[in-house]
Amino acid sequence: MDILIFCKALSDPTRIRLIHILDRHELSVNEIVAVMGMGQSRISRHLKILTDAGLLSCRRDGVWAFYGVPSEGSGRNFVTAVREWLRQEPDLEADMVRAAEVLEARRKSTSRFFDTIATDWDRLRLEILGPFDLNATLLDRAGKPGLAVDLGCGTGELLRGLAAQARSVIGVDYSMEMLAEAERRFLEEGLEGDFRLGAIEHLPVGDGVADLAVISLALHHLPDPEGGIRDAARILVPGGVLLLADFDRHEKEFLRERFGDRWLGFAEETIRRFLDGAGFELMELETFTLPSSLRLHLYRAIRRA
Repeated sequence: MDILIFCKALSDPTRIRLIHILDRHELSVNEIVAVMGMGQSRISRHLKILTDAGLLSCRRDGVWAFYGVPSEGSGRNFVTAVREWLRQEPDLEADMVRAAEVLEARRKSTSRFFDTIATDWDRLRLEILGPFDLNATLLDRAGKPGLAVDLGCGTGELLRGLAAQARSVIGVDYSMEMLAEAERRFLEEGLEGDFRLGAIEHLPVGDGVADLAVISLALHHLPDPEGGIRDAARILVPGGVLLLADFDRHEKEFLRERFGDRWLGFAEETIRRFLDGAGFELMELETFTLPSSLRLHLYRAIRRA
C-alpha cells in the first residue's frame, strides 16, 4: 500500500524537513546540503529513501542532480495532502529562511557574473547564435503592443527594437551593470525606456499591466524558471502575449562556466507544463537549429482570462 510506504519514508525528522523544503523549491544536492547543514553522504541517504518511496524525483541536468517533489502521481498527491500540517510546524520555518538565503546567494552569484561581462555580452551571444538574428525573429512576432516588458533585458538590444513598436517599454534585469549599459545606449539614441532592477521571479512590475512580455535566453539562468513564467503571467493583461525563447535540453556542460547558465536548456514538455501551470495557452512553437548545434525553441503563448 502506497500510504504505508509514504508514512514509513517520512518517519524521520530529517526526511520531513527535506520534503517541506523540496515541496517549495527544486534544489541541487549541494544546495540541499547548505540548507540542511549536514554532510553530503547523510543527505544522499535520506534523498534516496524519499526518492525510492516516490515522494521525491531526481532530475539530471548535465553532471548536476536536482531534487523536488514530483509534478504528478500518488507521491505528489500525498505531499499535497500533508502540506498544511508541515507548514504549521514552527520548527520547519528556519529551513525555509535558509533556503531563501541559498537561492538569493545563487541569484547574486549570477548577477556578479553578468556585471563582469556586461560590455561584452552581445559579442558573447554571437558565439552561440551565430548569424541567426533572434532579436529580429522576436520583433517580427511582437506586433505593436501598448506596454512591452523585456524580462532579463541585458544590454537592451532587443528592448531598443521593442521601443520602436510599442507605446512604452520596461526593461528588467538583475545585473546593475547590464541595466546601466542598456540605459546608456537608450540615452545615446534618444530613446525612452523604463529600467528596473529586479529578479524575473519577483518582477518590479504591477499586476495585469503589460500587453507583451519577452523572456529571451534568460530562463536558463534563473534559480526558479517556473516561478519566472508565473510572474510573467501575473504582469500580463488577460490575452497578453508571452514570447519565450530558450534552448532545447542539451548536454553542453561548458556553458555553465562560459555563459553562467544555470540549466542546460529545457525539454519542450517541461516548458509546456510551466506555461499551462501559469495560466498560459500555447499558440505556437517554432524550433531553430543553430550553427553551434543547439536547438532553440520559440514559444508564443497567450495569458488565459
